[in-house]
Amino acid sequence: MSSETGRNLGRPWLTLLTDAYSRRILAIYMTFDPPSYRSCLMVLRVCVKRYGRLPQTIVVDNGAEFGSTYFETLLATFECNKKQRPPAQARFGSVCERLFGTTNTQFFNNLKGNTQITRNVRQVTKSVNPQNHAVWTLAFLYDYLCHWAYEIYDTTDHPALDRTPQETFAQGMLQGGERSHLMIPYNKDFCMLTLPTTPRGKAEIKPGQGVKIYYIYYWSNLFRDPELENTSVPIKYDPFNIGIAYAYVKGQWVECISQYHADLRQHSERELKLASTELRKRKQNYSKSNKVSAKKLAKFITSVEGQELLFEQRLKDLETQKVIQIIEENLTPLTTNRKDQRIEKAAELDPEYNELEYYDITESSWSDEDDFDFSFDELEIYDEF
Repeated sequence: MSSETGRNLGRPWLTLLTDAYSRRILAIYMTFDPPSYRSCLMVLRVCVKRYGRLPQTIVVDNGAEFGSTYFETLLATFECNKKQRPPAQARFGSVCERLFGTTNTQFFNNLKGNTQITRNVRQVTKSVNPQNHAVWTLAFLYDYLCHWAYEIYDTTDHPALDRTPQETFAQGMLQGGERSHLMIPYNKDFCMLTLPTTPRGKAEIKPGQGVKIYYIYYWSNLFRDPELENTSVPIKYDPFNIGIAYAYVKGQWVECISQYHADLRQHSERELKLASTELRKRKQNYSKSNKVSAKKLAKFITSVEGQELLFEQRLKDLETQKVIQIIEENLTPLTTNRKDQRIEKAAELDPEYNELEYYDITESSWSDEDDFDFSFDELEIYDEF
């Protein structure tokens, strides 16, 4: 469901990265967009953020998204091998497919609005239709799914291992070694590698206009340097926010703002493609030329007709932005850092509150019963919690 309007947005797509040796779920990404290079790059970004490394070998199927230039370039940069499963031989993907089955049976099928009953269409009535019982937003669903995968599934004995995936992973690291020289820092340079570029990969800096990426000019104050005029530089753009792009100038990636930033900011690449496709169709009705300009795109996106056409995609992109925010901040406020939130709230109500003295709801006991300071009103604190 949309957190903005309460509208039913349908079912999202889930991308999992799992370790075949320990059966551990390494990374999770969820979005409303169909499988694409964006999902592949985002799940690898999550893996680096959590573990500081990428697998030496990645096994994928024959989906088109796994053959994208951006995905293969990222793997080649860090010397990761990509192996493709033989087509029409399901046993080669049994580990990953079994994990999706476990995720469904242990997590999704226990949530309100699950679609198990749709397997028997004749049993679906208005009172039990999953569409009428949907309550989850994408960010909440992703938050709790991460909690289940990283904390519950990870610490539960696996039937194929007779121990938990976490213990098996730790033993594998001891046997194989930490290999600290393969660590990948999660910084701006790595994030740039997970962003797409144009087919050429470069763009010419035009005086007073900047670099052009798919109909749109992007500008940075560094482009005022006369030495940079009419030179080609590497470029990147954010597929989730077409209002900004990046150019590699003087040994660093600099942020560039689009000429119609107020109209295009926070709009996604997929939304831009939908708008440009619609404009081409309309223009073909009365003109042989099918060129689309940045001005027309920005005007169409902000127009009433554009809002109607892109409304549902816009709502989906807003939910995806919240998922990305959770990933970037490495914070899941509904399932982790509960103790930190209680400490901050207690300190706010009572400045003399000791950080070590708190009531742990999960253990239902006072952590420091003898020295606990009751100078604040505990009923008020519990109500706030």
